[in-house]
Amino acid sequence: MPGSLVELVVTLLVVVSAEAIADTLNQTFEHLKFGIIMSEYELLEFSVDAGIATITLNRPDAANAFNLTLATELNHAANRCQQDSGVRAVILCANGKLFSAGGDLGVMSQAGNQVDVALKQLTGQLHSAFSIFMRMRAPLIVAVNGAAAGIGLSLALIGDITIASEKASFTLAYTAAGLSPDGAATYFLPKIIGIKRAREMMITNRRLTAAEALEWGMVNQVVGADALLDETLVLAKSIAQGPTNAFGSIKSLVLSGFHESLESQMALEVEQIILNAMSKDGQEGIHAFLDKRQPKFNA
Repeated sequence: MPGSLVELVVTLLVVVSAEAIADTLNQTFEHLKFGIIMSEYELLEFSVDAGIATITLNRPDAANAFNLTLATELNHAANRCQQDSGVRAVILCANGKLFSAGGDLGVMSQAGNQVDVALKQLTGQLHSAFSIFMRMRAPLIVAVNGAAAGIGLSLALIGDITIASEKASFTLAYTAAGLSPDGAATYFLPKIIGIKRAREMMITNRRLTAAEALEWGMVNQVVGADALLDETLVLAKSIAQGPTNAFGSIKSLVLSGFHESLESQMALEVEQIILNAMSKDGQEGIHAFLDKRQPKFNA
């Protein structure tokens, strides 16, 4: 083989090897930056397609109850949704007959006198995921297929939009096990349904049907069981074509409205509308409106 050809082959091999190493390093960094190496999940399914991330709880044999593994994986998936600029809508759903039975009481029992450590680890992962879902710019759509209990109910509450199957039900259930609520239930539930109803649900473990949850404002709509995922996907596709940064502003402003004064909240509104008006999507939306055409948002 001529010397020049040998040199060419060696050069190509070096380039290919360097690219392969770089790809491996990039993939490793992608996992490490979230504090965990996770090439695939054990207890949930995750996918991204056309700007829509879908997270599916996949522990049906245990009623999708949260142990540390599922909680950690949910937190990891939430981080991926927040960090990926291509994600413009997120669907959270569950496999099996139940949405989620809440925290895994078996884990607490096995922890014995270390239950404080176990609970701090479990709630630490879940509360981190909840915070990310509430603060990321992409809207979260929660599709509740069956019973949502304990922190499973909280997971339904944090959805920007929550769609329930007619077979869904909602209960807190904590006091039945001698426990008090977590998962921001005491933060959101009184704001959504009122203090009196929230205390009733927390103290008596009243179970709401999907229709009652709709009437109380806990979910946005109720659909037939067979139509749940289809309806959710239609909504997600519509949202994924929208102005994602403006959606993020809305989420941020709604949260800040819980604690800001009237004047400070209006100041934040001015800040956000200016940012959005100066953005590419804002300019596209303004010109599309004036041109009487449909906008094409890209953020």
